Amino acid sequence: MIVRPNRVKQKLAAGETVYVVSGPSTPDWIDQFGPCGFDGIWLEGEHGPVDFADVSDLTRACDLWGMTSIMRVNQNNQGVIYRALDRGVQGICVPHVNTKEEAQNVVAGGKFAPLGQRGLYGSRQGYGIEDYVNKANEQTFLMVLIEDIVAIGNLDAILDVDDIDVFFVAPSDLAASMGHLGRVEHPEVQGTVDRALARIQERGRVAGTLTTNDNVGKYAEAGVRFLFTLAENWIRAGANEFQQRSQVK
Repeated sequence: MIVRPNRVKQKLAAGETVYVVSGPSTPDWIDQFGPCGFDGIWLEGEHGPVDFADVSDLTRACDLWGMTSIMRVNQNNQGVIYRALDRGVQGICVPHVNTKEEAQNVVAGGKFAPLGQRGLYGSRQGYGIEDYVNKANEQTFLMVLIEDIVAIGNLDAILDVDDIDVFFVAPSDLAASMGHLGRVEHPEVQGTVDRALARIQERGRVAGTLTTNDNVGKYAEAGVRFLFTLAENWIRAGANEFQQRSQVK
């Protein structure tokens, strides 16, 4: 037995772009996305229904299709981070990382010594793996969310932290923190997002952000390599189109 390869982490390390979708929150739904070519499934544990009791089965479904399971936890707490990893996720996403010290805490919770101080325990991903704790660090994916204007001011210091795979600029909370609640498209917000994404790449790090069918081309052209989207957008668009097409003229 070997540690399961982390598709997202490996593709990013090779300089490739990855595609990750949020929405699937049951193993059956993840199976439906399996043939679609996505690299990862975002398991929503901050705003959504995913809890620790669900993680083993959700990650098993991801494993079957070779998709990376990435769980957004609800706080930057080392115990929460490594509990999610122990339950079987291959990646962690941590919200509201605003300082260098907070970014370092993500690494401390997500990596075993000597890189961090993750609690010494196994994982569902480690069953049958000899010396798992010394091999897991290579395949564990870590991502921090830059989603407050204070984090933009501290961005260079945050980017100094090693062992973080993606620095993700989250537009909605960023807009709110800038006084533009619900107005992600405001020019001031969009300018801040674009400059942050560019700065992340200038520093030689991997940038990520939320995309839609309408703007994914823009961000891909700008060099953003972690392209994240919401399945609910497609459901809503498809439902609207269905109803529009049903209207008798």
